Amino acid sequence: MAYLATFHWGWLLASLLLGLAMGWIAVVHRGPGVSKPTSRWLAGLAAALVAVALARVIPGRPGYWLDLGLILFVFYLAGCAVGSWLRDRVVSRSAPLA
Repeated sequence: MAYLATFHWGWLLASLLLGLAMGWIAVVHRGPGVSKPTSRWLAGLAAALVAVALARVIPGRPGYWLDLGLILFVFYLAGCAVGSWLRDRVVSRSAPLA
């Protein structure tokens, strides 16, 4: 993982910044959410992929791509969380008091 962080730091930063931008936009967009069964299925898929990566079931280049994809996804989700939190702070601060 340290190799991924040192060699792909530019891509990790881009993933974080893209997540920050999408988190900022997502607070404004009021689209339909994901249903509970779909959400559970996606959480199970993510947990299975993490388990496969930790167990090193997939060797070689595909395993490397899996590790890189998972760490990019984590950075993207962290950026989304920070971006939506910052947007909430800005919007709540500028809202007039009733």
